[in-house]
Amino acid sequence: MVDPVILFFVLGVAAGLMRADLRLPAPVYEFLSFLLLLAIGLKGGVELANQSPLALLPQIVVIGLMGTLMPFIAFPVLRFLGRMNRADSASIAAHYGSVSVGTFAVAVAYLNFREISFEEYMPLFVVVLEVPAIIIGIMLARGVSRDTAWGRMAHEVFLGKSIVLLVGGLLIGWALGAEGVEPIAPMFFDLFKGVLALFLLEMGLIAAAQISVLRRHGVFLVAFGIGMPLVGAVIGTGVSLLLGLSLGGTVIVATLAASASYIAVPAAFRLIVPEANPTLSLTASLGVTFPFNVIAGIPIYHAMAGVVHGPGGVF
Repeated sequence: MVDPVILFFVLGVAAGLMRADLRLPAPVYEFLSFLLLLAIGLKGGVELANQSPLALLPQIVVIGLMGTLMPFIAFPVLRFLGRMNRADSASIAAHYGSVSVGTFAVAVAYLNFREISFEEYMPLFVVVLEVPAIIIGIMLARGVSRDTAWGRMAHEVFLGKSIVLLVGGLLIGWALGAEGVEPIAPMFFDLFKGVLALFLLEMGLIAAAQISVLRRHGVFLVAFGIGMPLVGAVIGTGVSLLLGLSLGGTVIVATLAASASYIAVPAAFRLIVPEANPTLSLTASLGVTFPFNVIAGIPIYHAMAGVVHGPGGVF
């Protein structure tokens, strides 16, 4: 059986391609984004309250190193095979080193739909992976010099919407625990699947709008937008084995490594590296990688995790 949230995304893509008169009002889309980010953070914070922060520190360090590695893998491919300029190569590389909160939410829904458990502190990894790739990407674009606006970059990265809401939700969930969040659980937990479905409907419309750009920039962005997630998923699966994560945890980390940012990184690069073309990066991340991950990628990463976890671990 197909997860219903995936069908909402397919509906959005189809409606966009047919140019249907369908679009969520901007305030509604913003509201749905806020709910998803806070719900993910709250749920991770509740679980974090049951964990020792020191026990999670080695995993946090390894995940952070993974996020640092990904842009260095993507950059030379974009620069030399894709023949893109330095700024665009660095921008796209940063997008693929960072993560997509929407893809993470779909992976969580995918596992819950199949009743596959995973480590509930995974939202912490989302926060950890948002930051390193942005810093590395800006260094690849600009180098390290006295002219680098580190203060502005830090403000844009750490006080961006996604980081503030995720970290804020984590801290609130951690402080309150399971019993403390019960009064707001109907809003943030019980409605999560429905909110995600509406969010994916809008994401399908946005993804369809990016497809027209592919006609102008050829097949390279399509190849990169599918190939890079697969490479990332292999790395994420290996990191999960190193950390001793469960089957579900492996799927989540592989999905995070395979995803590409479309919120935090564009905002940071618009401020620090304005000459980078956002159309190219958003076309790759939203027009190619996001649909690929939602429709085909996550089941592939599940199968990969099942192989490394042994017989009976796939479906």
